[in-house]
Formats: sequence, C-alpha cells, structure tokens
Amino acid sequence: MYIRRTVQGALIAAIYAAVTLLLAPISYGLMQIRVSEALCILPLFTPAAVPGLFVGCLLANLIGGMGIYDVVIGSLATLAAALLTLLLKKRSPWLAPLPTILINALAVGAMLAYLVGVGESFAVCALYVGAGEAIACYILGIPLYFALKRVDLDW
Repeated sequence: MYIRRTVQGALIAAIYAAVTLLLAPISYGLMQIRVSEALCILPLFTPAAVPGLFVGCLLANLIGGMGIYDVVIGSLATLAAALLTLLLKKRSPWLAPLPTILINALAVGAMLAYLVGVGESFAVCALYVGAGEAIACYILGIPLYFALKRVDLDW
C-alpha cells in the first residue's frame, strides 16, 4: 500500500507540474488560471494527492514561478488547501474546491499585492486569483471528479 500511494503521489506531482509549466503563460501572475488546480479535487479519492499536489506545486513554482515567495507561499497554500479538501472527503464534492479557492485567493493574493508588488490592491489580487481558481476547480475540477467517479478506479 505504501508503494502504491507513493506512486500515486508522484504521478499527481508530475502531472501538476507538467500541466502548470506547459500552460505557463496562464499559470502565473495576477490574472492566472492554473489549469493544474483542477487536480485539487483528488484528495477526495486518495490521501496520496495531498503530498502529490504540494510537491507538484513546489516544482512548478521552483521552475517557472514568481520567485521564492511563490515557492514558499504558493506551495504551502496548496498543501493547506489539499489537507482541508481531504477533510471534506465525506461531504458534497461541490464543497471540495472551496479550500483551494479561498486559501489561494487570500495567500497568493496577499503575496502578489504585498511581496511581489504587481501594482494592484490586495482586494483586486485576491479577486483575480480567486476567480482563476474557481474556473480551474469548478469548471475543470468538478467534471474531473465525476469522470473519475464514473471510472471507479481502485484508489
């Protein structure tokens, strides 16, 4: 079981990082839709998604991010959101994206406004990041959830 979860986590990390970097023009900055955030629904299926999402985000932010602030703050925000999503496992899948949206809107919004200095207020930064997260998590993540549920993989 340990090897299986390790492989699951590694695959999730690789997919997250690859998708983020492949779509780099829309994955970073104030107006971002990080398509890989659709994977943040995966803790509903396996606890291996929590470290997988964290490592994938960390790698993506190390390689193509906005510097050390994004590496630390962005990656820790993804870890916190993934842990909270795991806690929502027994609840409606429609609630599962909320931690990702809210935590990233607040943490990454604050990072962009105060540490990176994109020239916009915290409210504007949080709104843009939250909107991008909502698109990734609800428009892409929820259909991913139902597709995976239908396939009934042995997680």
